[in-house]
Amino acid sequence: MELGEKLLPAFNTPTGIPRGVINLGSGTSWSWGWASAGSSILAEFGTLHLEFVHLTELSNNPVFKEKVMSIRKLLNKIEKPHGLYPNFLSPVSGNWVQHHVSIGGLGDSFYEYLIKSYLMSDKTDEEANKMYYSALEAIEANLVQKSPGGLTYMAEWRGGILDHKMGHLACFSGGMIGIGADDGAPEKRQHYLDLAAEITHTCHESYTRTTTRLGPEAFRFDSGAEATATRLSDRYYILRPEVIESYMYMWRLTHDPKYRDWGWEAVEALEQHCRVESGFSGIRDVYTMTASHDNMQQSFFLSETLKYLYLLFSDDDLLSLEDWVFNTEAHPLPIIRKSCLQDEVTEEKTVSE
Repeated sequence: MELGEKLLPAFNTPTGIPRGVINLGSGTSWSWGWASAGSSILAEFGTLHLEFVHLTELSNNPVFKEKVMSIRKLLNKIEKPHGLYPNFLSPVSGNWVQHHVSIGGLGDSFYEYLIKSYLMSDKTDEEANKMYYSALEAIEANLVQKSPGGLTYMAEWRGGILDHKMGHLACFSGGMIGIGADDGAPEKRQHYLDLAAEITHTCHESYTRTTTRLGPEAFRFDSGAEATATRLSDRYYILRPEVIESYMYMWRLTHDPKYRDWGWEAVEALEQHCRVESGFSGIRDVYTMTASHDNMQQSFFLSETLKYLYLLFSDDDLLSLEDWVFNTEAHPLPIIRKSCLQDEVTEEKTVSE
């Protein structure tokens, strides 16, 4: 509660879109220096919904939910190029700042939080459902591509020009499309499940096409390359969880044993190339067997990579997807059943009588 309250001043902007950085002591907030024209970033202001709604549920203080609902209201209202959500938005004018669209870094978890808001609301948040499927349709129409070798991937969109690159971060989308498949239009359910499987397969290919069997930070589909990092600066692996996250969701949804096999390949590769004396380290080049560690164990390695691996090999009733929604860092939040709340009210009424 205290932390939630300390974050509130960041929302004091003309549009209600929060700025990216806040000093918790003074309450002063500002935008990242590198974000173009003082803009806020889609994946940052779009990835507050689950936590803030949950804070309102825990505290009965509506302010947290109101803040995130006003973000959604603005996003619903403004014009979207081809139905897509660019990554940069001005918290002052409420206009998009650049037309760069990505399902990877800068954009990713905004989309994830739309479908997860719907699931966490016990499927009552129809607005989230509608926004998610409209966004997914726009993504399919504009970003989803098939390579000459038959791999389905998500390109990035820069003002109408496609950049045939997919980041490791975008590999979470296999799992996202999978968990949302059931709530789409009935005639599209199988289509979404197939799309989720195809993207997860592509991300697995980005791992198997390296020497270490660990995936690069970004991989490309141009100049004859497929699911391969063609730039030296994209060849590193920093213990990221997104590919394994999609394996876990796809396993829970389909129980196809290949997802556990793929997860086990990752476990063996992590043990072989990333384990060091005092933990695990990222590596600088996934295409060489000569280990060059970056001497860094990222926090998401424990909170996500290992947790998703653990869940992949656990029974489905451990943190069942029927009862829990994972936020973007894999922290479980409970699905609050409206029927339970109803029972509680009835119970309280009976007790007071």
